[in-house]
Amino acid sequence: MNVRIDHAVTSGTFSLDGETHEVDNNVWVLGDDTQCVVFDAPHDLKTVLDLVGGRECAGLLMTHSHDDHARLAPELATELEAPVLLNPADREVWQLTHGDLPWDDDVSDGDVFTVAGVEIQAIHTPGHSPGSTCYYVKDLGLLLSGDTLFQGGPGATGRSFSSRETIEDSIRERLFVLPDETVVHTGHGPQTTIGAEKENARGDWL
Repeated sequence: MNVRIDHAVTSGTFSLDGETHEVDNNVWVLGDDTQCVVFDAPHDLKTVLDLVGGRECAGLLMTHSHDDHARLAPELATELEAPVLLNPADREVWQLTHGDLPWDDDVSDGDVFTVAGVEIQAIHTPGHSPGSTCYYVKDLGLLLSGDTLFQGGPGATGRSFSSRETIEDSIRERLFVLPDETVVHTGHGPQTTIGAEKENARGDWL
């Protein structure tokens, strides 16, 4: 199987609730030498385009629509001639950045996308935002977690549209049922595994 996941880091800002912070975002592109899919559209168009190269892009799979992940989505979609796919529960968050400009297609829990011969399953994990979605690639033993699960625990809550209780439920019920060896590629910071994060959570909120 000639499938790989390419990675880069981009830098920019995240703005919500009247606050703006400097952030570094991971960029993940999954595919083979001819076809790929991009997860999110953070900060730097050229970095993402360089990772894609000359490959056909089947779509932009959005983990959620905070502006650091989604600000460049319409422009990137045009450059790659690829649709933007987003869980519609994130509509209000998307509109904070893009107003009435629509995304292309909805992503629902359980949807499966086939790219370069591997299946990518959408797992709705609300909490960081209402439409937050992780993407599980069983054949490769990996999960693209966006800002739902990081090395060290759940993604940030306490802002508009977020809930600590909901994100913990999502992780407990939707992600911790995956194999412990599953590698978690996060929206920010280093990768981790499902097993490591289960251990981190024990005695705290698990």
